[in-house]
Amino acid sequence: MTKSSILLLLGLALFLPACAGPGKGALDKPQALQSLYDFHLVSAKDGQPQSLEQVVQQLADVDVVFIGEYHGHNGAHYFQARMLAELHRQQPDLVLSMEQFTIEHQATLNQYLKGEIGEATLLEEAEAWPNYRASYRPLVEFARSHSLPVIAANAPADVVRCVGRVGADYLDHLEPSERSELPEAPFFTVPAYEDKFAAAMGQQNRGIAGGRLFHAQLLRDNTMAKAILEAYRARPGQQIIHVNGTFHSEEHLGTVAALAWRDPDLSIRVVSPVIADNPDRPELKPGDSKKGDQLYMLRELPKDYVDPERQREMLKRHHNKAADPACDSPGQATGYTAPTTKT
Repeated sequence: MTKSSILLLLGLALFLPACAGPGKGALDKPQALQSLYDFHLVSAKDGQPQSLEQVVQQLADVDVVFIGEYHGHNGAHYFQARMLAELHRQQPDLVLSMEQFTIEHQATLNQYLKGEIGEATLLEEAEAWPNYRASYRPLVEFARSHSLPVIAANAPADVVRCVGRVGADYLDHLEPSERSELPEAPFFTVPAYEDKFAAAMGQQNRGIAGGRLFHAQLLRDNTMAKAILEAYRARPGQQIIHVNGTFHSEEHLGTVAALAWRDPDLSIRVVSPVIADNPDRPELKPGDSKKGDQLYMLRELPKDYVDPERQREMLKRHHNKAADPACDSPGQATGYTAPTTKT
């Protein structure tokens, strides 16, 4: 180990105890969020503070635990790493499932876990997210060092993009081998999720464009639900820990609803992040309690934009840049009607 590596580890050892969330024992008052790494756990039932140990114990007999995140939030990713380690301490025989890898890259991910390829090869061949090293490396490395399976759960990115551009009928034109990897009911949802998606997108109606985007979202949700269920059935008795953006699991909607619909007998719990209005005394706001079974509060990240016009300009530029993949149109997409039964 180099001298610089030793100094870095010593620095982290000094820093992390100060920024760690609550550990053992019950808490009687909110814990101040002094840094972006801090988190404060509360019960969704009554808003009372909880320790990490308490939360982990409450999840002991759960089949599937969803841990939502705000993508790129330092505290969210630190919390996920802490939770994975503590859940493993309680039940060593568990499985990590991740939104951040797509199903067609499972073999590459397995190669990395076995030590057959290096990290740079994993990042390139599995098309890892740009923030992998900062945000998801700790999860994968913990799994690798403890010989835990890691499930690449998300739908192929190119297919998702093309569904978003062309519509749900795009799936009918996939090769049979590619289509067979996707769920039988790729667009299952419930009305509450459609309403939530429309509100998040700022749409007051469900037109053609909104329907296409929602189809793309549902394809992710249902593909992840399929992957989680297959992992659970392949490893009876092993707890599944799934990490995803919080929108996919908040309020037991999205991926959670798709999973529960496929197997109503599963016990599922959702742990969701909440941004604290006052980091010195974090408290739940009206509506926060419905976001999950357990909640962890975080400091707000810096705003990406202050000028709304600048934000619209950058989002438009990003959209135009992302709309590059060629999608052979299977026909004109129509407005979306959410299926609520298996098709």
